[in-house]
Amino acid sequence: MKFIINREQLLLPLQQIVSVIEKRQTMPILSNVLLTVNDNKLKLTGTDLEIQLIATITLDSNEMGEITVPARKFLDIVRLLPNESEIKLELSDEKVKISSGRSRFSLSTLSADNYPEFTESELENQFLINAGKMKKALDKTVFCMANQDVRYYLNGLMLNISNSKLKLVASDGHRLSIYEDSIGQATGYEARIILPRKGVIELARLLDDDEAELNIQFSNSNIRIYFKDIVFSAKLVDAKYPDFSKVFDQPFFNQIHIQKNLLKDALTRVAILANEKFKGITFDISEGLLKLSSHNPEHDEAIEELIIEYHGDSLSIAFNSQYLLDAVSNLDSELAVLTIASNSSSCFVEEPEQQLYKFIVMPMRL
Repeated sequence: MKFIINREQLLLPLQQIVSVIEKRQTMPILSNVLLTVNDNKLKLTGTDLEIQLIATITLDSNEMGEITVPARKFLDIVRLLPNESEIKLELSDEKVKISSGRSRFSLSTLSADNYPEFTESELENQFLINAGKMKKALDKTVFCMANQDVRYYLNGLMLNISNSKLKLVASDGHRLSIYEDSIGQATGYEARIILPRKGVIELARLLDDDEAELNIQFSNSNIRIYFKDIVFSAKLVDAKYPDFSKVFDQPFFNQIHIQKNLLKDALTRVAILANEKFKGITFDISEGLLKLSSHNPEHDEAIEELIIEYHGDSLSIAFNSQYLLDAVSNLDSELAVLTIASNSSSCFVEEPEQQLYKFIVMPMRL
């Protein structure tokens, strides 16, 4: 097996593949990338057995063969070669010889026969969606996923398809983000699946072309996404996502309208003197006025007042400043709308016009 390839053709797909491969592996071969040459195409495969990425590159070669090479070493070699250089790769005596200009490298290999197969069930559902639309939906929700929570279904993202509607939901138990949009076509089915955290992060990283189209196929246990010359596969989280709809069925105080950037800047300033562990900021809300305040164990204190559009009862409530900043930063409008539940159990952050994006944050007890 031998072929010649341009560095720029190889570098990006190889970086995408290597990001899926875990540094510490139970099986040594999982630290390798599988190279398959066939039908004038080079296929790169990387997996951690939960997620798999396959990238395909067109070659000017009628060679055939397959081998696995150490993924990170291979990437470092390709990355550090000069731009636009030609890379020649040849398999000889169970070693892969890589040459480019005056550089020569020899990498040890493991047989492709031992490379584990990524098991997938039959994928009975599918839909097409614009990559830019999907990327935006992921960006608005991904930061709310839990990390290593014992409630493992929170360590992922819920994807809900309801005919032509797409809904993404993520929560870490303290905050919840919901993004809804139209798929742009009727799917004719209703389905709920949970994508694993690592898969969601890798997918968001992959979607670098807003104009491209995604072909998403899934079953109850697997998802496969075709994006340009890449095939992304992941095993789904086997669990039921909690029913969060009850949070909408309760009485609320009147809405608070405030300039998004004013709130962002004030939160950032007041958070400087908040307790480093809890990051709590107190909101004292009265007719037309919002007072933000924070303090810490060193007895430092910060207070800032903002003019708001609010008519109703006075109230006092505290929030994690980072959670609110994340929510407000993800609004597209200039105006932020805050709606606090009458029992002070939650606060909605949303836009005044289009209701595509909703963010719910739970208060703190300071």
